[in-house]
Amino acid sequence: MFKSLLFTAIISAVVTTVYGHGYVQEIVSGSAKYTGYLPYQDPYMNPAPQRIVRKIPGNGPVEDLSLIDVQCNGWSQGGVVGSAPAPIFATFAAGSSVSLNWTTWPDSHVGPVITYMARAPSDITKWNPGNSAVWFKVAESGKTSDGKWAASDLLYASNHIYTFRIPPRLQPGQYIIRHEIIALHSAYSYPGAQVYPSCIQVQVTGSGTALPTSFVSFPGAYSGSTPGIVFDVYQNKGAYPIPGPAVWTGGN
Repeated sequence: MFKSLLFTAIISAVVTTVYGHGYVQEIVSGSAKYTGYLPYQDPYMNPAPQRIVRKIPGNGPVEDLSLIDVQCNGWSQGGVVGSAPAPIFATFAAGSSVSLNWTTWPDSHVGPVITYMARAPSDITKWNPGNSAVWFKVAESGKTSDGKWAASDLLYASNHIYTFRIPPRLQPGQYIIRHEIIALHSAYSYPGAQVYPSCIQVQVTGSGTALPTSFVSFPGAYSGSTPGIVFDVYQNKGAYPIPGPAVWTGGN
């Protein structure tokens, strides 16, 4: 009886944790569909499933923006520096739309949805960007003029699926897609903003020749003084400045 009650309590605690925040659970482009890294399932499977998404410790956020954790939600403790490369990658064409399916997201966690990419200089299944400035922004969505937030109102309206487009003229190669939600419900001071990043490994195909010339690093792109990192969503009803550089569209 005691063991049964204990097991029920543990399962209940895990379920509570799983539904507390969120992460990308599926990636779709055209007819291609990939399951994301599932932190409450994958570590306990033998053999471990091969994913295109780099490992995350759970569904929780990163709040200290000086940590390498903010790059891909990898551990700065325990031997994983920023992110552990995933064993495989997806193949998507430049110009294609990529839909990212989030787990159930708390409607109180308002904020922007932002997507970056970084070109791997070598085999992406072995590459770790470290502190290098290699990231460029390809998509962002913040707060609409009528007060709707990307990470709550718009995400709920699309059944928790966020879609962005790979720049059509992007040079072929292997890239990490770094996709994040920044939750602002506690961002009235720093630390307070909660960053939920996911890193997805892809091979981009096509005949494009475009590459950006300006890059940021993670950590480094955001700090406590970056516009949009400290933002009181309860008192400030005005426009929201999305953190980070301008979106690079590849000349389109």
